[in-house]
Amino acid sequence: MFYYLLKYVLLGPLLRGVFRPRIEGLEHVPSSGPAIVAGNHLSFSDHFLMPAVLKRRITFLAKAEYFTGPGVRGRLTAFFFRSAGQIPVDRSGKEAGQAAIREGLGVLRKGELLGIYPEGTRSHDGRLYKGKVGVAVMALRAGVPVIPCAMIGTFEAQPPGKVIPNIHPVVIRFGKPLEFSRYAGMESEKAVLRAITDEIMYAILTLSEQEYVDEYAAVVKAEQAAARGEKERRFPRAPLS
Repeated sequence: MFYYLLKYVLLGPLLRGVFRPRIEGLEHVPSSGPAIVAGNHLSFSDHFLMPAVLKRRITFLAKAEYFTGPGVRGRLTAFFFRSAGQIPVDRSGKEAGQAAIREGLGVLRKGELLGIYPEGTRSHDGRLYKGKVGVAVMALRAGVPVIPCAMIGTFEAQPPGKVIPNIHPVVIRFGKPLEFSRYAGMESEKAVLRAITDEIMYAILTLSEQEYVDEYAAVVKAEQAAARGEKERRFPRAPLS
């Protein structure tokens, strides 16, 4: 109930009024039945803008850190995310990927829309990164179509670290559903999962027109953070006098 209160009364009208997103290809999202909406991830606001423009409820897999903050603020944040249709997924450890797949399949079995960001994390520089194969596993196991989606302009509207968004034009573009029934029963084949995931990422790339990086975003982030740490170690800033 609170989901629809947010969508139609509280947050949805505010987001549509502030960002005035232009929606393209909404007819590609099925009006009923299970499906995966796979999109690029440029901004914190992506979690709320896409649900605000869809006619159906959509459930996203979100990092568990959003649900485990301390104190009253942490509990309120967790309540807000759950009410907004987010499911917490622990992204650490060997079982993280399997946990996300189990949660996602549970949503699809109920005949609902599942939202997923195949990159696994937000892009830190506005480029599109290599997708993880969990989206392919879920598409094959559930036998559902994948609708590619491109968020355009949300990086400029709310880049990493920006709390209050900028006023910037936003486009949300949905592509034609991708069908993978030809690979039925092959979800344990690594080459098949990679091929499906790359096809999904190419569809997102075509819609978003981003620059593509054939590496995982989390790996690139970690490498850049390590490089910054090494630079600071070798060339520490002089103390202020």
